[in-house]
Amino acid sequence: MNHKIAIVTGGSRGLGKNAIEKLAKKGVDVILTYHSQAEAAQAVVKSVQAQGGKAVALPLNTGDARTFDVFVAQVKTQLQQVWQRETLDYLVNNAGVGLHEDFATTTEEQFDLMMNVHLKGPFFLTQKLLPLMADGGRILNISSGLARFALPGSSAYAMMKGAIEVLTRYQAKELGARGITANVLAPGAIETDFSGGMVRDNPQVNKIVASNTALGRAGLPDDIGDMVALMLSDEARWMNAQRVEASGGMFI
Repeated sequence: MNHKIAIVTGGSRGLGKNAIEKLAKKGVDVILTYHSQAEAAQAVVKSVQAQGGKAVALPLNTGDARTFDVFVAQVKTQLQQVWQRETLDYLVNNAGVGLHEDFATTTEEQFDLMMNVHLKGPFFLTQKLLPLMADGGRILNISSGLARFALPGSSAYAMMKGAIEVLTRYQAKELGARGITANVLAPGAIETDFSGGMVRDNPQVNKIVASNTALGRAGLPDDIGDMVALMLSDEARWMNAQRVEASGGMFI
């Protein structure tokens, strides 16, 4: 049986890494991207291979749309060389960077970084990968609980995620003729190295998150990796244009 192939951006660490390992367990092969952590990315490739799957790591700066044509050409080459295929099945727009800055003090440079990485990047990367996506494929965009609830210091980051949620509905509408679905996964606060490991390493922040979550704890990478695998599974085929929050019931 042919394995499904997923592109996961930002796959060298954190949620991306966990999602790739969960996908590999379900027999999904992966092209993962990394920005600077080549060694960490290769370690993820090896972990997929150890499970009997195939994986390739490619460098990509999702904040620089000018580099996307080169990246897409590399993807095309890898599909042919590694899988003897012309197409991929899933795209997970996961890559991101954090920002904690009050609205009153956010700089234009910080705003542009958030926009380029979280909004312009996924918009044009997905657009340029469309010719390589198989009919009946899946787009999964990663948002944030911060697009639903407001915590001070997250305005620039959260508004880009809000825009991604709107974009997802348009992608679902316009790509439906090809059988391609588009959905959003919005994690709550998760214990990773994101934003300097704030939730994972700061006991005070972790306690505040836990006390505001119905299930009484902060999220773990496994909680999100499992959701990614679930939302890309055949069983989720009829879900389209939806925002699914995986936050354990945070701020409800």
